[in-house]
Amino acid sequence: MASPERILCLGAGRMGRGIAVCFAYAGHEVTILDFKQRDEAGFVALARAALDEVRTTFATLAGLGLFDAAHIPALMARVGVVPAGHAEAALAEADLVFEGVPEILDVKRDALARASAAMRADAILASTTSTILVDDLSPALVNPARFLNAHWLNPAYIVPLVEVSPGRATAPEVTARLNAILESIGKVPVVCAATPGFIVPRIQALAMNEAARMVEEGVASAADIDKAVKYGFGFRFGVLGVLEFIDFGGGDILYHASRYLTEALGNERYAAPGIIARNMAEGRTGIATGQGFLDYEGMDIPAYRRARLGALLERLRAEGLARPPVLPEA
Repeated sequence: MASPERILCLGAGRMGRGIAVCFAYAGHEVTILDFKQRDEAGFVALARAALDEVRTTFATLAGLGLFDAAHIPALMARVGVVPAGHAEAALAEADLVFEGVPEILDVKRDALARASAAMRADAILASTTSTILVDDLSPALVNPARFLNAHWLNPAYIVPLVEVSPGRATAPEVTARLNAILESIGKVPVVCAATPGFIVPRIQALAMNEAARMVEEGVASAADIDKAVKYGFGFRFGVLGVLEFIDFGGGDILYHASRYLTEALGNERYAAPGIIARNMAEGRTGIATGQGFLDYEGMDIPAYRRARLGALLERLRAEGLARPPVLPEA
């Protein structure tokens, strides 16, 4: 591993603790900074709770077979908690700071302004906000070129995805460096525009609301809807991306299915976006034409299909649902 980054989690809440687990596990020194002024007893209680949660998380992961529990003390030695009174010194030493204070605009602006004033000019400051756009926060910073959003999905120490959202003022090399650091600890960063909901929350909000709506309408029981998602919807999309899946089956199928659902259910929420019709008009319907949302030109399509089907079969095995064929009796 390259020289470890000095990581600071600004805020001692659930997100900061989860991020601390990720970086300590990957060999980095992590400081959890309690940015709230407390008396000594209050800080001691907070620090104990934070370290206990980190330790419990490591113990859970070890218990699930991820690593030998004998290594927990060494991992814990990489994590420290410091009080607000030590903020300036702790921030000055950090290479990368993840802000995780409450989702209140003024609170975040104040914390980010104070943090950026104490940080080195070459350090990166990333907010973990799930609701506030980076450009609504960056005006409060001393150096907005070194600032961007890194939206982790809970639990941060398990889910590999991190949505990285640079702002208008973010320097491109800052985005590239953060992505490289995240990849080095086993995360999968994706870059998205500074827009409400990022990527995953926008998609999952639609899916969750539609599932709840089907319960409300009596389409199926909650248990059966969840079973359908687990063994149908989620089963396929764990291997094929959503846009890849459109290409796999053909964008024309989505176009016609969307028209039918819109008319049959009398609701425009099922209408396909304009890009689906434009892709059809341009002959970009997916694998069959070599172009869709993704580019398949020059690809060995039979080998590609076989690989994807093989990955689906592995998921079937993981679920315990892959069975041998029923053969004729001898």
